[in-house]
Amino acid sequence: MLRFWTAGESHGKALVALVDGFPAGVEISNEPIDVELRRRQGGYGRGGRQRLESDQVEILSGLWKGQTLGSPIALLIPNRDYKLERMPDLSQPRPGHGDLSGAMKYLAPIRGILERASARETAARVAVGALARQLLSVFGITAFGYAVELGPIRIEPRAGTHAEQKALRDQSELFTLDPARDEELKHLVDVCQKEGDTLGGVIEARVEGVPFGLGSHTQWDRKLDGLLAQAVMSIQAVKGVEIGLGFEAARRRGSQVHDPILFDPAQVSTPTLGFTRPTNNAGGLEAGMTNAQPIVVRAAMKPISTLAHPLPSVNLHTKQPEKAAYERSDVCAVPAASVIVENVVAFEVARALVDKFGGDSLAEMQARWKLFHELAREGGTSQAD
Repeated sequence: MLRFWTAGESHGKALVALVDGFPAGVEISNEPIDVELRRRQGGYGRGGRQRLESDQVEILSGLWKGQTLGSPIALLIPNRDYKLERMPDLSQPRPGHGDLSGAMKYLAPIRGILERASARETAARVAVGALARQLLSVFGITAFGYAVELGPIRIEPRAGTHAEQKALRDQSELFTLDPARDEELKHLVDVCQKEGDTLGGVIEARVEGVPFGLGSHTQWDRKLDGLLAQAVMSIQAVKGVEIGLGFEAARRRGSQVHDPILFDPAQVSTPTLGFTRPTNNAGGLEAGMTNAQPIVVRAAMKPISTLAHPLPSVNLHTKQPEKAAYERSDVCAVPAASVIVENVVAFEVARALVDKFGGDSLAEMQARWKLFHELAREGGTSQAD
């Protein structure tokens, strides 16, 4: 099983990720990981912390001559803004954060909760996802994330090839697929900042080149849509997850929801095995399994909890009403969240790929990939007489 853990505090010495079950024989480069870490620090609306950090990964174990060994891979991201031991505790928990719940649960100071609950932890998850994408790329699988809503404003993605859409996203300061609307969106962020407020939005991630059969229908905890939803929902500030049409599917009739199945002999050599769909309302997943259409996942991100004009709170020591504490924070982190969602989704797809095609070595996975598609093209399903 491909899995990972993270450790570290927001203002601690470093963030650490330990990846276990990564196949042997995969060529790994630091640069694609560092690119994703830099993108996570970007986007209009970020706070001053991003000017202090310059995230880069150091791979401490699991490689030999640039290739994975099949042993655990340890990733280290140092914190330049290391000052945890000098930071004071907070007395007034911030509404929307884990301050109060964590302090009550662990009988601990708020500082001990917020340092781990902070979204700074997602830098480690982005590094893990960027590592996993180097495995996915061998099989022609790509992950791509972008913002589709900022507060009340929806940004319709502009059509185009993957390369064209990536170019549009990379031109946008808000990481949308319509950079022509950046000024409108930046104005909204600026207004929120002047008012001491924050702004959320909706992110979409798409995974293309996915084969049939990742995930399983056989048990609740093996369904890939469930695993994706859990992984995305665990990202700080995410309060909702949709796959494909999501909640919109509940508002339509079945004839307007389900994707017709067609067959195109010209596409038999692709991962679709020739089975095509005129729509992808299912978001690439049916009965917990991939159907060879692109996986489409959306995440709703609430506004950042820390407000420059704080909401009412209570002093934990005196129990008297006071304004919530303020910690340096972003006004809008939706662009950064699109990078996080993209990489978290990529890791879950990589995990399902390893589960389906074996995870000891890349060579074994490639052989099983080839065999599976050969059997499927030959009509490898069992037929009862």
